[in-house]
Amino acid sequence: MDKQQIIDKIVELKTKRDAIILAHLYVPEEIQEIADFTGDSLELSRMAAQTDAKTIVFCGVKFMAETAKILSPEKKVLLPSLDAGCFLADTINEHDVKRLKAENPAAVVVCYVNSSAAVKAQSDYCCTSSNAVDLIKNIPAQEIIFIPDGNLGKNIADQVPHKKFVFWSGYCNVHNTITVKDVETARTLHPTAEILAHPECRPEVIAEVDFVGSTAQMLRRVKNSSRKDFVIGTEKGILFRLKNENPGKCFTLLSDRLYCPDMKKTGLRDVYDVLNEMKHETMIDVQIQKKAEMALNRMLA
Repeated sequence: MDKQQIIDKIVELKTKRDAIILAHLYVPEEIQEIADFTGDSLELSRMAAQTDAKTIVFCGVKFMAETAKILSPEKKVLLPSLDAGCFLADTINEHDVKRLKAENPAAVVVCYVNSSAAVKAQSDYCCTSSNAVDLIKNIPAQEIIFIPDGNLGKNIADQVPHKKFVFWSGYCNVHNTITVKDVETARTLHPTAEILAHPECRPEVIAEVDFVGSTAQMLRRVKNSSRKDFVIGTEKGILFRLKNENPGKCFTLLSDRLYCPDMKKTGLRDVYDVLNEMKHETMIDVQIQKKAEMALNRMLA
């Protein structure tokens, strides 16, 4: 089948399987084009939970499919590319969390949503990059174990100086590659541009940019801005939606290293195959699902 034939088959199978397709902003353009919803991982999972669809095809990585399953346990959640993992999520496991809790008995565990279901289940709260500061400010405890992204944790801690933090050493293998030199070069080459960066970047990088925000916050910032030029410090996949929503504006990547190979593993044929064969279903142990859901619900509350 050629590309259009595959797309036609996907549309046909979506109806047959009562399915919706979710696409993270970092996946290939051809996947974003056919998706029912595009966005960041938690936003997509919450959207899917509110639909009547019985099947969710999550075009992203493993932890995202798990989050969708946690919030929609009665639905089938399919991951088109089984080997699409996340470097950051894989830096920690549930045994690491148990050890941190034993070493810091007065602390509560705040877990970034970019983590496995098993790690979420060992946590007191989940958070996103956009709500972490507000969430931690409102937690009664004064000691916080923040996992797994050390860069994000340190950037949050700078905004909540009255609390004590214990950080894990994990990091995003894409955002962590951005350097201060990249920012300095962008300033020279694009002097009128606003430079935006994801809070998973290193603290010294965050200190040098104009705006720090999640993918959703970047989208809003650009859409509501009267400026025309932007330098974007997150995975290159976001450029597809930025350009579609802002046709009169110019976008440049902060670094040519902003490419996540795991996010690019899903192709049209993978989406067709999971819908056609109803394979690669995400399954989570019931007890893990319930505990992880509690941590997510505390955040949403």
